Amino acid sequence: MPNITLQTITDYLSTLYEKPVRVLSMTEEGRQEAGDDLKGFGYGSPLFIEYEVDGQGKKAVLETMSPSAYGHDHFSDRAQAILWEHGAFNRLPRHVRSLDSGAFLSSGRIISTGNAEEFFLLTEFVVGSGYFKDLERIRDEGTATERDFDRVHALADYLAEMHAEKNAAPSLYTRRIRDLLGHGECIMGLIDNYPDRFEHIDQDLLKQVEKGCLEWRWRIKSRSHRLCRVHGDFHPWNILFRSGADFSVLDRSRGEWGEPADDVATMTINYLFFSLQRSATLEGDLGEMFTLFWERYLERTGDGEMLEVIAPFYAWRGLVIASPVWYPTLPTEVRKTIFRFILNVLRSERFDPRQVMEYLR
Repeated sequence: MPNITLQTITDYLSTLYEKPVRVLSMTEEGRQEAGDDLKGFGYGSPLFIEYEVDGQGKKAVLETMSPSAYGHDHFSDRAQAILWEHGAFNRLPRHVRSLDSGAFLSSGRIISTGNAEEFFLLTEFVVGSGYFKDLERIRDEGTATERDFDRVHALADYLAEMHAEKNAAPSLYTRRIRDLLGHGECIMGLIDNYPDRFEHIDQDLLKQVEKGCLEWRWRIKSRSHRLCRVHGDFHPWNILFRSGADFSVLDRSRGEWGEPADDVATMTINYLFFSLQRSATLEGDLGEMFTLFWERYLERTGDGEMLEVIAPFYAWRGLVIASPVWYPTLPTEVRKTIFRFILNVLRSERFDPRQVMEYLR
């Protein structure tokens, strides 16, 4: 964080009040909590400010939030908490009021976000065709071209290079495995958005999946040496190809660091998904693409350990492609096969890419 100077605070408060402000003091002393200091953990150090506006004396506390393993690993976590506090404090009777929320710029300036209602992201426009269109074509025509196999190599190589960058942060790896189950976009969030009953899918079936994933959390959550750079949502709708094997990716999700099995499961399950739509099994060129991706990735990374951790990631992505919310017109038999795949993979100690036909039975 940039140094907080007297001038920085003066400029910020003058902008907030829209009139001149004179800062009298800034100190970290004067904390309101007193006692035996039994509370051994805190999220940030407050700055106590005394100032005058139109000759009237005022006091305020500028609070920041430190990174921690309690759900505050990412900048976005801390921004979310602070933005929520600004509104929520003022809606509760007797609660100390929030005067504003703000952000520090790299230049050292402070900007106000207190009046913001929604945030947005502005990105560049990239030309390209979604990779899912390739898979739709292969599903419908039954054959892949040499370019299609080249693209499998390119995608596997891209992940291998990305995943080579590691990060020594054990608590963050544990969090990512925890989020795999509990995050609203992940396993439990998917399950909670299934209907109470749809075709053969009922609460007992979904409970089986959830229990199986919980068992896997305890098996893998301590493997923090695997934490690496990830995309987080590496599926065919987030990949734009141009000519040959030239591509760009979209919509990186849920953090910069995670388990590499996340990206591999997200991509490879789609070769299975499109093949199931064609012939209710994994075969033909889509089956060859599935195998080729695995072979290429393992050749580039040597990460045989991934086969010991990927099961709950396949379960998560299986829940996505079997969802009647996301794919309402999917044939019933395809949904049944996907759930057989999920349950059989969860029951296996180690995933074997050459035994997919066994997981489908």
